[in-house]
This record gives sequence, structure tokens and C-alpha cells, in this order.
Amino acid sequence: MAKNQRDIEFLFEIGSLRNMSRAWTQSLGMDSASISEHTFRVVWLALIIARMEGVKNEEKIMKMALVHDLAESRTGDANYTQALYAKRDEDAAARDIFNRTALLDFYKNIFLEYEKRKSVEAKIVKDADNLDIDLETKEFDERGSKLPRKWAGFRRKVRDEKLYTESAKKIWDLIQDADPSDWHLKNNKWIKMPEAGR
Repeated sequence: MAKNQRDIEFLFEIGSLRNMSRAWTQSLGMDSASISEHTFRVVWLALIIARMEGVKNEEKIMKMALVHDLAESRTGDANYTQALYAKRDEDAAARDIFNRTALLDFYKNIFLEYEKRKSVEAKIVKDADNLDIDLETKEFDERGSKLPRKWAGFRRKVRDEKLYTESAKKIWDLIQDADPSDWHLKNNKWIKMPEAGR
């Protein structure tokens, strides 16, 4: 195999994540974010939590957020029912994904640290991973799904028992009262440009 060929294979493999829906699509019955789309928002969420927590190593946060679900290109995602039965070896998958690439250190120094959840950066990224679910369930609610309301008690349990940082808990609380459409409804030309349409 030519030098750097594994790097090219890696790039095609991560590109395939845009074709992989998250596992909860089965129970939700409507389109959800792909693994790529989920990862993109997790990066931003993790950076917000890091700044709220005063954690300075943003490079490490971003790297960890980028790799947090990467193994799912080989193992697939598992929803909360599938996880009761499926045995997935995400460690082996991540190791093999990075093997012989220029990014092998991402497996050794980033992925493994994330999986252990001992560092503040790993805890922040896991909090971001969990919070993205709450953002997306608000979007599902906006689209008319009744399932987010049925999940409310479970999601409250995640907030109280699974989130590591106080900042993530504050964000969770804000999400509950948020309107997913505010970002565009409050920022449109009919409000900001009184002369528009005349």
C-alpha cells in the first residue's frame, strides 16, 4: 500500500458517516441527524461548555469531539433498546480506523482518554454528546413528534444523574424553555429592516 493511502481511505470512511442515521431513528419514526451532523454540533456544544467551565484546552476538546462517535462507522450506533443486546467493540473499531494513518495519535491520546471519562475534557465532550440529544428532541417536538414529551422524564434523569458539569446542567435547563425557531424568527428582515418590502 502506498504511503498515505490509509489517510485517503480514512477520509472516505469519515465521509460515509453522513449516510449513517443515528440509531434512534427506528423508534422515532422520522429523520434524525446523521452521525456527521451530530458530531458537528457536539464540537460546538463542547466548546461552549468548556468556556463556561473555564477549561482552556480547546484544541483537545475539539479533537475529542471529532472522534467521540467515529467508531460508529464500523460498529454502527445502538439505541437504548439495542444497547441491551448488542456487543460493539468501539475500541477495536477506533484502533483499526486510525491504524497506519497520520492520525494514529488520535486513537492513543484522544479516543482512549475520552472513553475513560477521567479528564475534564472527556467529561465536557460526553456532556455535549448528551445535550445534543436534548437539542434534537426540541427540534423533533417542533416537527410535531409526541415522543420528546414521552422521553421527558428519562431526559431529566440524564440531566440529574449523567451530566458531569454544572454548565451542562445549566444548558439543559435553558434548552427546555427554548424555541428552536427563535434564531431565525428574531433575526429576519421584517423585524430588523423596517423599510423591507415597501
